[in-house]
Amino acid sequence: MPRLYFGHPINTYNTTLEERLLRKISLSFPSWEIENPNQQHHQEQYERWKETTGTGMNYFIKQVLPNCHGGIFLPFRDGAWPSGVFMEAKFIADKGWPIWMIVPSGDITALSLSRGVSLTREETISRVRTASGEIIPY
Repeated sequence: MPRLYFGHPINTYNTTLEERLLRKISLSFPSWEIENPNQQHHQEQYERWKETTGTGMNYFIKQVLPNCHGGIFLPFRDGAWPSGVFMEAKFIADKGWPIWMIVPSGDITALSLSRGVSLTREETISRVRTASGEIIPY
């Protein structure tokens, strides 16, 4: 069964929006296994990679994404791409695998990154966390 990676901002993790989008993705891609980065084992590995390599995203780039065959990605509400989500989408697109975009309404469209620009890591962080580290609602 092919695996579909669901890249989405961390401020949507454990929300009703995430649950709703996961249901929509499952219904829209019934023959795909959904790889959701919002799982405890992924969070633990991310932290381990961050401690040992300095970059937690390398865990997803080197361990998770190579085992996926496509991806579906959620931008911020204004259409801006979180840096990590864009990096994941680009990795999958560069492999020649299909990518899609999903928006909060649940609409799904084919995704082309040719005109897409990601926010910087700092810009992304400022949209998902306060200065004290609390999650900012999506």
